[in-house]
Amino acid sequence: MSMGKRPLWGIVLLGLVISAVIASGCIGGTSESTTGTESTKLEGKIVFAVGGAPNEIEYWKNVIAEFEKEHPGVTVELKRQATDTDQRRLDLVNALRSKSSDPDVFLMDVAWLGQFIASGWLEPLDSYVERDNYDLSVFFQSVINLADRQNGKLWALPVYVDAGLLYYRTDLLQKYGYDKPPETWDELVEMAQKIQEGERQGNPNFWGFVWQGKQYEGLVCDFVEYVYSNGGELGHFENGKWVPTLNKPENVEALQFMVDLIHEYKVSPPSTYTEMTEEPVRLTFQQGNAAFERNWPYAWGLHNANDSPVKGKVGIAPLPHFPGHKSAATLGGWHIGINKYSDNKELAWAFVKFVESYEQQKNFAINLGWNPGRTDVYDDQDVLKAAPHLKNLRSVFENAVPRPIVPYYPQLSQIIQKYVNAALAGSMSPQEALDKAQQEAEELVKQYG
Repeated sequence: MSMGKRPLWGIVLLGLVISAVIASGCIGGTSESTTGTESTKLEGKIVFAVGGAPNEIEYWKNVIAEFEKEHPGVTVELKRQATDTDQRRLDLVNALRSKSSDPDVFLMDVAWLGQFIASGWLEPLDSYVERDNYDLSVFFQSVINLADRQNGKLWALPVYVDAGLLYYRTDLLQKYGYDKPPETWDELVEMAQKIQEGERQGNPNFWGFVWQGKQYEGLVCDFVEYVYSNGGELGHFENGKWVPTLNKPENVEALQFMVDLIHEYKVSPPSTYTEMTEEPVRLTFQQGNAAFERNWPYAWGLHNANDSPVKGKVGIAPLPHFPGHKSAATLGGWHIGINKYSDNKELAWAFVKFVESYEQQKNFAINLGWNPGRTDVYDDQDVLKAAPHLKNLRSVFENAVPRPIVPYYPQLSQIIQKYVNAALAGSMSPQEALDKAQQEAEELVKQYG
């Protein structure tokens, strides 16, 4: 009997083991792709580097807390960077050049992507996207293709996007008989002169149009918009090599117009080329001292804050263009990427996905006034209630023009800033300034082979 029972119990035991294995295999399979594998992968610590305004840093702390709550056993250390954009870039460059594993994940200005990609500092995201069947169609495709995807690989994702906009005083346009904002630069000059003349009878500090003209990165952004709205370009790629075309006739004409805004039409203040960055421009407009303003989307919320003198009197529109051409807006914004030398890339990728999730993107728009990198958030009713102006921005972002995505962009920017500002100051003619800029840009390209 004992010999007969053993096979029977063995069969029963084997059946139980097989059943347990099958059951655990089914559960384990689901767990492996959702919780099991992820809980294994999502262990340890990563460092996230981010800068910006104090309220933005505080908000990122909340994002990190939510991520850690969702994934027990995970720690995300926030490395606080400076508010200044150039300082943020240098901080990352120093770490990445030394092949440091920290920070594991970070935000990058779109203008840095060329340098970071060419230097081999970013982890390609394609394998993660393919493995997780991650949907890239929810992002602005023009932004992905113009900035994040280079050399056939995906290197980053847009967290939020920016583009230059025209702000205008709705009450003043109505007061002076205009029923819509200007569509061409000539129309803007005509309106700005008329409104400025009228308003100066009671306010001698009033200007028709304020924009960024100081020697810094913002000037390059403005220059791009004038150039491309006149059918010009800063350069183009030929056989994989970037060829500068800074002194094209269209560019010279655009720069002459910028000069004329200050010196000929006199609708922009002389301080444009010495002091005007984003905040002085915003404050001039917000204090009621300008009819038109070129700025980024961030100014909208501030113009409509409870303590703003122009609250409820501000409209936004695409920037004007020259006759026969289309409006152009410089692409700005911040993108998230993973350090090539990170020692926890799986956790870094999980954090990237969390930041780019619909819910987080929605919260960025509502709580920080950011313009989401995801297009589907622009239809969210909660977002539109908090930021109704977003519905007018989607088309602007879709057609925004990036600055050259080249590894030597910081040096190229310095060249453009120097000579465009010199023309604005009147120390060089637009033709001379751009001829010199072209010559130095060509030398720069040669240095980088």
